[in-house]
Formats: sequence, structure tokens, C-alpha cells
Amino acid sequence: MARFNRKGVTKILFADTITDAGYMPTLAEITGATDYTKQIAAVDGFSLENQEIETPDMDSTFVSKIPGDDSASDSSLTFYEDDTTDTIETDLAKGTTGFVIICRKGKTGGTKGMDVHPVRVASNSPAITADNEAAKIMVKFSITDRPLLNATVPAT
Repeated sequence: MARFNRKGVTKILFADTITDAGYMPTLAEITGATDYTKQIAAVDGFSLENQEIETPDMDSTFVSKIPGDDSASDSSLTFYEDDTTDTIETDLAKGTTGFVIICRKGKTGGTKGMDVHPVRVASNSPAITADNEAAKIMVKFSITDRPLLNATVPAT
């Protein structure tokens, strides 16, 4: 098993539309998506969580569980803020809908590990601090439907 560092490999894109009902993007949709990888300082969430159901019974003091409903974790991308343009503020304004595409192992055609999250921007807020660090802006996303997970990046 070859290990790797996500930095320099993983790509994070935003697509306005994906025509497939199962959220599988075409190569043209991936190519047309905005690649935000270089502007991202931090990623949080973008995963599914299961709300397990406890199933105690009278036969044991052990409380077993069964899988319950799935839900999306709270998800956000923190970007480095630009002092001359407002691309993040306008392209990802509150209420914007689209798809966050995460190509975990790169976006080379035929590579497994692409996740597509249908989203609505919940908030877009600058992180104001007096600390000695680059200016950042956090975009929080509401995941609006079950994401497509571990898909294969379309080949040319």
C-alpha cells in the first residue's frame, strides 16, 4: 500500500451544475468547474455520519446497535482571502447552490476516490483576527442530498 500526502494530490472543485441525477459529473462538467484547491487553507466535514439506534433487550446487559439514518457532517472550506478581488465572496455567496467535488487522489481520468456533494452555501464570513496569519474567509455548506462517494473520475 503506497501512502501519500493529500496536499499536492487532492483537488477541490465547485461546479454550478451536474446534469446526472446521481451526481456523476461528466468530464466537461469537471473541466468547467472552478478549481479552488490553491486557495484553500482548511477543509472540515464533507463526510456522512450515521445516527445509530440502540437496541437493548432483556437477554443481556449489553446494548447492541443497528445502523440508523445517515446525515452529513457540518462542512466548510476556509479560503485565503484576496485583497484585490472578491471571487470567493461573490462566487460562493450565501444561498448559492452547486456541487463540491473532491478528487481525493487527483483528477486524472480513471482514478477512484471522487466525492460529489450537492450543496447550498449557508454562510460566507471573513475570519477577523489580530493574530500573525494570512486573512481567511470561511464558507459553510449545507449538504442538501446524499453525496456520491468514491466514484471514478471520468476518463477522456
